[in-house]
Amino acid sequence: MRLGYFAASIACACVMSRQRLVQPRASSTSSVTLFFRTIPILPEASGRVAEVNVRVGFSARVEKGELIFRLDSSRQEAAVETARRKIAQIDADFVAARADLQRVDGQLQEARSSLQQAIDELETKRELVRRNANVVSQREIERLEVMVTGREGGLQAATASRRSVEIKLETLLPAEKASAEAALAEAQVELSKTFVRAGVAGQIEQFALRVGDVVNPMMRPAGVLIPEGAGRGILQASFNQIEAQVMKVGMVGEATCISKPWTIIPMVVTNVQDFIAAGQFRGGETLVEGASVVRPGTILVFMEPLYAGGLDGVTPGSSCIANAYTSNHDIIAAKETSALKGFALHVVDAVGLVHALLLRIQAFMLPVTTLVFSGH
Repeated sequence: MRLGYFAASIACACVMSRQRLVQPRASSTSSVTLFFRTIPILPEASGRVAEVNVRVGFSARVEKGELIFRLDSSRQEAAVETARRKIAQIDADFVAARADLQRVDGQLQEARSSLQQAIDELETKRELVRRNANVVSQREIERLEVMVTGREGGLQAATASRRSVEIKLETLLPAEKASAEAALAEAQVELSKTFVRAGVAGQIEQFALRVGDVVNPMMRPAGVLIPEGAGRGILQASFNQIEAQVMKVGMVGEATCISKPWTIIPMVVTNVQDFIAAGQFRGGETLVEGASVVRPGTILVFMEPLYAGGLDGVTPGSSCIANAYTSNHDIIAAKETSALKGFALHVVDAVGLVHALLLRIQAFMLPVTTLVFSGH
């Protein structure tokens, strides 16, 4: 084995160019995990559990929108009922205001008729005075003029009353009803928060709520919801930093997982994280000490099955071993490739075959070492 690696090193050194060193090889790692996402089951509001709709302590399958548990909602229901009664009261105010409008219209018509009658009587008296001054006294004319002025004021008051009722019907009551409807909507939202439903379809695990328990969004989750299909399609592999210039999207690979022994799964690299997690920091009041990073970080690579259903049977969360391979066939077949460079790349590809053979040996020995030598 050491001779193979030694030969590969010599071959790679022989094909060095001015621009870069050719680094095609096989990359291997045992830090491979089929990660999956979990969702904590928490209510949006505090309260006491009034109803539980899934089996407690067991795995339970739920669909999207299915009710998991319900909190006591007496306070929220009272708020909803109060808002509905307020809307009903405003609707009654609308009916009363329309009746007031009809009443004011009658008063307005009465004021107009009274004013017209006073004007007609005043004009008649003035005509009589014009014809014969001794028929009607001046005092009578002044009385009628005062009457006309008073009835004009009554007409203006009736008109103002009608305008007030119109404003109430067109502006005040609609605004009050809109506010009441908004309050009802808010109360219904608060009521809906007492119903804790599944946001996605999936499996509920470690659910331990009982009727009467008090829950709070800041407390521990009531359980865990694992979305349907979580951890079924992508492996996350951590390769050494030295592989940073080697790992590329499109590289083919292979993997074997403990939960599916004696199986080699063809894989392909679909994404390479362009950051090393060990170097991250969160801004605060102290400077970051570089020596605090004890372990060097790794390059995170996402690998998907080369064929559909490749990860079927692999339990989410499984630990795996993976290889990623480069291919030099096109370079070797190119006319401009020298014989020495072609030989070197053949040696590199041979090293890749060795890695592939080692992976198969590991896939064969892994169940044996787990079941026999670990004491199971």
